[in-house]
Amino acid sequence: QVQLVESGGGLVQAGGSLRLSCAASGLTLSRYRMGWFRQAPGKEREFVAGIDWSGRSSEYADSVKGRLIISKDNAKNTMYLQILSLNSDDTAVYYCGASSSWAPLMNSQSYAYWGQGTQVTVSS
Repeated sequence: QVQLVESGGGLVQAGGSLRLSCAASGLTLSRYRMGWFRQAPGKEREFVAGIDWSGRSSEYADSVKGRLIISKDNAKNTMYLQILSLNSDDTAVYYCGASSSWAPLMNSQSYAYWGQGTQVTVSS
């Protein structure tokens, strides 16, 4: 059974940093392109970052580029999202997804599997 489990969210003060994790089971992470999305209350789910099978190539949404770092550890079957200089706009539920095709990672429909999400709340 395929399962993606996000963790690492919580309440963080503005200006701080946070690292989210996405642990995969039932699939081999090295065989999937992965991505992070986030969704704030009352808003659409938006693309944050994506990473290829090997972890050598990444892409980011223009709104977060420079503050977020996506990475993966295929040996641990885990993907990560490091968020720097947190601000109130980062408050959202963060989801990880897995795609087995070459469909654009910015498109949420490109993903075959999703986790349940982890809440990130930034206080000021």
